[in-house]
Amino acid sequence: MDKNTTVADLKGRVFDFCEERHWNKSHNPKDLSIGISTEANELMDLFRFKSNDQMKEMMRDERKRERIGEELADTLIFSLRFAQMYSFDIDDIIRDKMVKNAVKYPKPEK
Repeated sequence: MDKNTTVADLKGRVFDFCEERHWNKSHNPKDLSIGISTEANELMDLFRFKSNDQMKEMMRDERKRERIGEELADTLIFSLRFAQMYSFDIDDIIRDKMVKNAVKYPKPEK
């Protein structure tokens, strides 16, 4: 569960999975970023040509929701693997980016 699992736990699971399969030699920045993009596109493809109502229905359908979750998980797994292999601290990079986003996209004035 999200509230009980740390990013370090997730990175560790991904690390162990990849280590057991000897994937280190094939995991480089280019191929991992291609994997992130490929999986994100597979997620996006599930929603292609769907209306808002159809997408809402998809999110209520258990089987479709499972498929969406699988593609989301694949994207996150590749992202965590990239961060793990190249020593990106997820908390640090998200905090830094959110600060930049706050400048780029300021709160609307009331």
